[in-house]
Amino acid sequence: MSAEVVEKKPVVGEEIKKEAEGDEAKKVESPEKKKDEKEEKEGKDEKKEVAPPPPPPPRVHKADFEKDVVYLYQFCRTPVLPSLSPYSLKVESFLRLYDIKYENVDHKLRYKSAKGQLPFVELNGEEIADSAVIVQKLSQHFGVDPDGNLRTDEKNVSHALISMIENHLCWVYVYWRSKNPDAMIKGCKLSLQHALGSRIPNGVLNIVFKLTYSRKGVKKVKAHGLGVHSPEEILELGKQDLKVLEDTLGNKDFFFGDKPSNLDIVTFSNLSQIAYVDKCVEYDLRDWMLENCPNLNGFLARMKERCFPDWDTICTSLKMNTHLPEPEPEEKKDEEKEPAKEKEGEKGDEIKAEGEKKEEVKAAEEAK
Repeated sequence: MSAEVVEKKPVVGEEIKKEAEGDEAKKVESPEKKKDEKEEKEGKDEKKEVAPPPPPPPRVHKADFEKDVVYLYQFCRTPVLPSLSPYSLKVESFLRLYDIKYENVDHKLRYKSAKGQLPFVELNGEEIADSAVIVQKLSQHFGVDPDGNLRTDEKNVSHALISMIENHLCWVYVYWRSKNPDAMIKGCKLSLQHALGSRIPNGVLNIVFKLTYSRKGVKKVKAHGLGVHSPEEILELGKQDLKVLEDTLGNKDFFFGDKPSNLDIVTFSNLSQIAYVDKCVEYDLRDWMLENCPNLNGFLARMKERCFPDWDTICTSLKMNTHLPEPEPEEKKDEEKEPAKEKEGEKGDEIKAEGEKKEEVKAAEEAK
């Protein structure tokens, strides 16, 4: 028994000793651990307190913008159309229809949106791109709604027809433009010198334009799927779309009554690209529309009168902002300055004369 007890004592003593050493080690390590934990906690607190970086400045070209003025970046004017882009014409027609203050920025096609598109607008230091998004956001900002009076079934019809126009009919005339760049330039009376603000002769610019625009256009139409058909088949598809619009409009002033809606704006901006191509060039789809779509022809005249009463002035002068007051001519300003200078001169002469009189009086007194 005693031997067993003697053998166990050292074991118990060693365990106690180890436990004591462990406690001492913990006591030694604990301040450091506490310090580390404290530093980690302070680091986390510092991270939480660090303010987020300020947002980047707005990406706008018009730095001195006026509040609630829409700055529209689009294509140039032509002698037959305010814009050769149906999407640009759509945005400008919307702005004019609802009397929203805007200004065209004559950027000579130098700028595109962050999405790589034209048109785009800038409003209060924010860029908005894509014509559908532009109309939607501007409608919300200015409290207007082109489709506000439409029933649900009418909105559905509107959506379907807009999709047909912008995703099908649009490509029919893009195909014609791409395949016939000479006719397109001539029929739209397009001056690339004016469009680009370039001094390079139009003949050279036309060659470059035909090579680039035509090639890209044909590729896009083919990628869309329409370009795989023959010219005759594509013409027939365009006629079918026009017939649908002609029958849907009927004898009404506008598609859903006596007020234009979003569908009217889209239809006007696209059909203008067909109907107003100058008759100096052959264009089968234009001729078919003018002969077979009296409802659409009347509709175009009504929309043109509502949105662009200054159409002829635009197409004659090619000015981007005929809807804004003309700036005061420099000559008039100079004329106003001249009388002011004359008055200043007269005052100077009077002061000089008074000074001379005083000197004469003083000299006379001294002589006495």
